[in-house]
Amino acid sequence: MPEGDTVYRAAQFLDRALSGRVLTRTDFRVPQHATADLSGATVVQTRAHGKHLLTRTDNGITLHTHLKMEGTWHVYRLGEKWRRPVSEVRVLLEAGDVTAVGFTLGIVELIHTSDEHTVVGHLGPDLLGPDWDEHEALRRLRAEPDRSITAALLDQRNLAGIGNMYAAELCFTSGLHPGRPVSDVTDLPRLVRRARQMLEVNKERAIQSTTGDLRSRMRMWVYRRDKSPCRRCGTTIQVAMRGEPGRERATYWCPTCQPG
Repeated sequence: MPEGDTVYRAAQFLDRALSGRVLTRTDFRVPQHATADLSGATVVQTRAHGKHLLTRTDNGITLHTHLKMEGTWHVYRLGEKWRRPVSEVRVLLEAGDVTAVGFTLGIVELIHTSDEHTVVGHLGPDLLGPDWDEHEALRRLRAEPDRSITAALLDQRNLAGIGNMYAAELCFTSGLHPGRPVSDVTDLPRLVRRARQMLEVNKERAIQSTTGDLRSRMRMWVYRRDKSPCRRCGTTIQVAMRGEPGRERATYWCPTCQPG
């Protein structure tokens, strides 16, 4: 599933392409909105909240989308060839010579802008949001001290924007075994600040890196580096499916740098 910085870039991309433009054609290829038509509305803005995208129009309707595992938004100019098949289209927003196409989106909803809280109100503070609140994020994380730090970081109700990749990298850079409980994290504020720093550094570039090295296979410390040597100590990176029932994720760690 895309990380918060990826969704942030998608929001900026859509915002630049559509904001201030009048929609000349819309097509929502999901059963509940198949007959909806926003033609004639002006796009006001697109903003991200965690991993959710909110595209607002001047008629009081917001398009709420979520990329889930495989979703993506593309923007094309008139006559430009699409890079993914038509069968994967879930949303089409045409505004003059610009067409925004949402492929394999996990969530597509049309809601009243005044009701946006019903889809994002449960989320914790957004690490890349203008209203980021570190104290509230820490309060939510500490509310379940026995929960594993990985599960707590991935729970968007605590803080919004961290996915599996950043959770693994944060645990490594903090020297924490991914299964350690929140109560064992001696400097939780530092961990949260590092999380925000990682997303901030990567939000404007397509190539994510937590090591500072943008070369292929050098961008991450442990994520998807199972069976490879740790960059710090040479120990073989381990991987295992961990997590709460129904929410298991591939977890990566160095047994030496992140003792259990």
